[in-house]
Amino acid sequence: MLSIIYSAGLSGIDGFLVGVECNITDKMPQFELIGLPDAAVKESKERVSSAMENNGFGFPEASITINLAPADRKKEGSSYDLAILISLMCAAGMLRGSPELGHACFIGELSLSGEVRPVNGVLCMCLAAKAAGMTEIFVPKRNAGEASVVEGVNIYGVSDLRALLAHFDGTAPIEPTVFDRARFRAEAARSQLDFSDVKGQEKVKRALEIAAAGGHNILLIGPPGTGKSMLAKRLPTILPEMTFEEAVETTKIHSISGMLPDGVSLVTRRPFRAPHHTMSAPSLVGGGSNPKPGEISLAHNGVLFLDELPEFNKNVTEALRQPLEDRSVTITRTSGKVTYPSAFMLVAAMNPCKCGYYGHPTHPCTCKKADIKKYLSKISGPLIDRIDIQVEVSSLTFDELSAPVKSETSAEIRARVNRARRFACRRFEEAAEENTGLPLICRNADMSTRHLGLFCRLEGEAADLLKQAYDRLGLSARGYDRLLRVARTIADLDGCESIESRHIAEAIQLRSLDRKYW
Repeated sequence: MLSIIYSAGLSGIDGFLVGVECNITDKMPQFELIGLPDAAVKESKERVSSAMENNGFGFPEASITINLAPADRKKEGSSYDLAILISLMCAAGMLRGSPELGHACFIGELSLSGEVRPVNGVLCMCLAAKAAGMTEIFVPKRNAGEASVVEGVNIYGVSDLRALLAHFDGTAPIEPTVFDRARFRAEAARSQLDFSDVKGQEKVKRALEIAAAGGHNILLIGPPGTGKSMLAKRLPTILPEMTFEEAVETTKIHSISGMLPDGVSLVTRRPFRAPHHTMSAPSLVGGGSNPKPGEISLAHNGVLFLDELPEFNKNVTEALRQPLEDRSVTITRTSGKVTYPSAFMLVAAMNPCKCGYYGHPTHPCTCKKADIKKYLSKISGPLIDRIDIQVEVSSLTFDELSAPVKSETSAEIRARVNRARRFACRRFEEAAEENTGLPLICRNADMSTRHLGLFCRLEGEAADLLKQAYDRLGLSARGYDRLLRVARTIADLDGCESIESRHIAEAIQLRSLDRKYW
């Protein structure tokens, strides 16, 4: 007898529907599992047979062939166990109640006792199942919250085989899991960090506000103990709250990486990733025989913070160059290639020298000139060129630290950032409607050459000032474009349609440290 049950597989962050075809014939007992299964999939026979026997079902003494279609795509992991078991039971006529399963999808790993264990990437697989026309999806109970993010389908959280069979025969129906959007908004607004905790450093706060408003990369340079890490950790609190679509995309990446905490159905706050400087290049960009996302993809829609930037291996920092431009990274292996999104804000922090006190007004630097040059040369010109804003974080005086002046809260700064983003989004939306083929964006950092030509035209003093800066600073074409993008963001914060000379002047100030140190 033949039965067809559906499951889903993973390819990068995208899922695909898998048909689990089971054929049982009265021949010499054997079990064949075909359709490019990996070792974990092949081992499903032992898990399925033990689960059946431990729940009162004998494993069929017959010739069993199970095909995972499409047969030309590699199947990996243990998430096919539940579908294989249901397909086998249907083919053997063991299911009571004859449930209609033509539009049902089964995802989950089985224990030997029949418990349904959680798996990675459930959200990606459920989205693929919905796109393929599935209306009911059965997932491990611990993955039900994550799967419920997919609207328009019934999500059933299954604890074990007995509970699933009781659902089929109607004795104990499983209630569908429903996603709570109100809780999503409440969790997104909650944060323990705030900019009001930071004393002084108004210039740096202004630079971070500009970076948040335009999605620009930023480099913080200063001696130890000036608050570089403290400021960087609070940047996500002034970024616009994640949209539901951004949250789903970010959750997909964390789900396939196995980094979604128990009980969390959706990533509600923008990621903040701060890897240690001893990390390898594959850990940063992703890799492995079965490529997994790296730190730059885990920081998608959020912030990647590289503290002590010169301490990172140069191969690691150079690997950032292409993702910073393309907002995605493609990992190629002999088995194929996968592309992961990596639209992150890079925030880097560093000391000006090995001892940390080069240029300090009171603390003498103990480094030799050759040592300072060697330390700074660990960061290449092309990487610095891709960082839009560079700002010095100076040491605070006693009066600044002890002053009872109350600093602005993150909510107050975020309000201005949101206003600037809305101002820019309206402009981009109108341009996309009028210009066929112009991509719709929402951040000034993502502006293409066509966008710059439309929204960054300069006249009079602003054009003259930019020309002087271009000649004096020796900007590259990329540096010129990035300076224009920062000036556009500063104008947006002021609510100005045109870029004025004061906006250019502030953008130049935020782009000149590379000439001082490099």
